[in-house]
Amino acid sequence: MKRVKTKPDKKENRRKNKMNQNKKTFRFYIALWMAKLASFTLKVLRRNATNFPGKVALTICPDFLARIGKPKTIVGVTGTNGKTTVCNMINDILTQNGYSFMNNKYGSNINEGITTTLLQGAGLSGKAKKELAVLEIDERSANKVYPYVTPTYLVCTNLFRDSLMRNAHTEFISDILNTYIPKETIMIENADDLICSHIAENNKKIYFGIDKLPTDSDHFENITRDIRVCPKCYSKLEYDYVRYHHIGKAHCTKCDFKTPEADYLLTNLDLENKKMTVKHEESEEIYDLVSDNIINIYNMLAVIIVLKQLGLTQKQINDSFQNLKIVETRYSKEEYKGYDIITQLAKGMNPIACSLAFDYTRKQPGNKAVILILDDLHEEAHGSEDTAWQYDADYEFLNDDSIHQLIIAGPRYLDSYIRSLMADIPAEKMVHENDLLKATSKLKLEGIDKIFILHDLYSITETKQIKQKVKELIDSKVEEKHED
Repeated sequence: MKRVKTKPDKKENRRKNKMNQNKKTFRFYIALWMAKLASFTLKVLRRNATNFPGKVALTICPDFLARIGKPKTIVGVTGTNGKTTVCNMINDILTQNGYSFMNNKYGSNINEGITTTLLQGAGLSGKAKKELAVLEIDERSANKVYPYVTPTYLVCTNLFRDSLMRNAHTEFISDILNTYIPKETIMIENADDLICSHIAENNKKIYFGIDKLPTDSDHFENITRDIRVCPKCYSKLEYDYVRYHHIGKAHCTKCDFKTPEADYLLTNLDLENKKMTVKHEESEEIYDLVSDNIINIYNMLAVIIVLKQLGLTQKQINDSFQNLKIVETRYSKEEYKGYDIITQLAKGMNPIACSLAFDYTRKQPGNKAVILILDDLHEEAHGSEDTAWQYDADYEFLNDDSIHQLIIAGPRYLDSYIRSLMADIPAEKMVHENDLLKATSKLKLEGIDKIFILHDLYSITETKQIKQKVKELIDSKVEEKHED
């Protein structure tokens, strides 16, 4: 009898491969124990065990991430801007409500950091000791993480062009995410972002968005717009309204491509009373605002959805919001002797993040001075000689009557100064100086009530020094008034 050849069952093959990956080999155990020893040693030495233990594990056992035990529920957070803030808010609220879980809050968001988090949450047998994990996942690490870690839920905050050193154009990142995000993962996406909202098209989705605001526009103010034509038929996109960059509501003029309807929709934003109303299905819930920054309002919506999926009630979430603050390295506000001192991350080499910081600054009430330190400073590992990103950033937003003085400091102060001049900011309004504290000492306090310090991701220490210098100048000003 002639034997009939049958086609291999792809699903069965995938199942077998997954079973093989889940097997605990001798190499895996060696990697696990050595990585745990490395983690313990670092803690004894009072050093952060965030990245190195994972590197040890992956060096010894390259498929370690596939074999390490995983929690039953995994919440992943990715996107260009806001993923750290979203993760921190989720972590803080879960902790406040008595949840026990793994997270990489103080660690790396690439594959080595995620490996560290999972091995630290596992016992000596490699089995996960907790049933929940909240993981910040760098979008570029998708190809190294998602083949082995399947998030139950994956938040995509937004997708913009990022640093040219890392992510470059959004199409590059979109392709990576679309290729590697598991089909089983439930996506939680920003409906108002035409790029982000169409990631993983065939996955189950939960959308969040914000209804039209009085401040929305019918035209684009930003230099950068990452999507201009329909990705399906390449026809012109028509916007119903623009919020910032490509965020807003739009539709294709020739096909059915459009902004999806939000499952969780912010219908009323009350900045005066610091409240927001969120509609889901037929119910409306009111939440206290953690921040009045539009990016953080979007972040709050993402957080609400995640926590709802995990079983928290509106009351539990809102009670926690009332006790929550944005991480100070991202944003802080302090009233000091009649002046507001605001520090805000502008994230150099990221034109979108800078533009958002500039826009937020100009829209705040009152008279302001701005101290700008968009430099790599001493972090050579993260440095770049490419300053082209500055010309994608909207320095024009700093050319505002409410901004009385712009102080530009740091090693690359001349690059920022030239870009500011090109934005028609009057030279007499500006101070440009390499030395940070020397530049800050030229701050003019007359006629202002707010001082904004817009800083880079790697200049936190310098920002603290500048803030202290500002306080000293205020002290001197107050003493002069008393003497008079």
